[in-house]
Amino acid sequence: MGRSLLSQFLNLSNACPRFTSYATPSKFQRTPPMIHQNHLPGVGVISNYRCYCSVSAPEPTVSESSSTSIKKRIVSGVQPTGSIHLGNYLGAIKNWVSLQDKYETLFFIVDLHAITLPYDVQQLSKATRDTAALYLACGVDTSKASIFVQSHVRAHVELMWLLSSAAPIGWLNRMIQFKEKSRKAGDENVGVALLTYPVLMASDILLYQSDLVPVGEDQKQHLELTRELAERVNHLYGGRKWKKLGGRGGLIFKVPEPLIPPAGARVMSLTDGLSKMSKSATSDLSRINLLDSKDAIVNKIKRCKTDSFPGLEFDNADRPECNNLLSIYQIITNRTKEEVAQECQDMNWGTFKTVLTNALIDHLNPIQGRYAEITSDAGYLDQVLAEGASKAAGIAAVTLSNVYQAMGFLKR
Repeated sequence: MGRSLLSQFLNLSNACPRFTSYATPSKFQRTPPMIHQNHLPGVGVISNYRCYCSVSAPEPTVSESSSTSIKKRIVSGVQPTGSIHLGNYLGAIKNWVSLQDKYETLFFIVDLHAITLPYDVQQLSKATRDTAALYLACGVDTSKASIFVQSHVRAHVELMWLLSSAAPIGWLNRMIQFKEKSRKAGDENVGVALLTYPVLMASDILLYQSDLVPVGEDQKQHLELTRELAERVNHLYGGRKWKKLGGRGGLIFKVPEPLIPPAGARVMSLTDGLSKMSKSATSDLSRINLLDSKDAIVNKIKRCKTDSFPGLEFDNADRPECNNLLSIYQIITNRTKEEVAQECQDMNWGTFKTVLTNALIDHLNPIQGRYAEITSDAGYLDQVLAEGASKAAGIAAVTLSNVYQAMGFLKR
């Protein structure tokens, strides 16, 4: 269920939010419609993960002909619940590393979303810090992107409440994930937050006037709700109505577009090739966690589900596990699909599992080393999060002020 954003944040405290036109006509108006080599710096020095993150889609391009050109903005985040696993990494965080070079990027830890279902109160704070450390260890560069904690920017909750007044309950009732999770848990065990969290997600995105949102197949419905909500608020309170109240007029929110990564957006379970790799799955054997030991990775790949077909191949609907494992191998080795297909077509499962295991260990070992280095310096991580929250709050304050004004509130 988060831009790709920033080389540096624009100073927006004295400027109006940026608006662009969109290719899809709104239902309310006919307005034309969005590894840098990371290293751990010295102490106190700022240098250079549900996920808001599959079909291939062309990636919007940004002109680099001018160093002063305004980059499009991307926002994304990961919940600090459970362990960050290969699906979070390949489906979101790894893509962020390339996106941060082309876009203005905001990456945050969505701790407010983490409490929509029962959670470990004692572990939330530690999990939040660990997730931030993994962002950095995976290559998110603080000279290009801002990393912060969602709850550290209070505007997220304020805007959510304002958006809730414009969000029809019918829109929330149709959310598939709410239906599925509430059915499993039962009405008495489900809080209102599970129903309304798509409004908080909309707040997360619209607060920063995001141009693009990296999104997987399972989050498309939530992004569509965000787009509809932005258009609804623009229609109800924007334009001349806003101008009559002393505002700028025009659109209050930019309507964000989806950015679907060409590969890796949906990594499947190691025990069921038809189910998405998930933190909430009962068995830890279903996923590779980024901090898994070498022995754990060997054991999980050795025991992962396969099939009895000869050879290995992509895109055979009768072989979902085969397609998933080949896709993982393709992404972590930075190979093309054709190269992997040719290399592995005549392999048996025993040979391929050894090849995949070695590739995973080689890929994750540097990340684990950087993670250990980062977490050993609590002051550095605190500074990264504080600076990220400060930059994010500056952008959020402009949007929130405009929304309060357009909705008729008395100025503070």
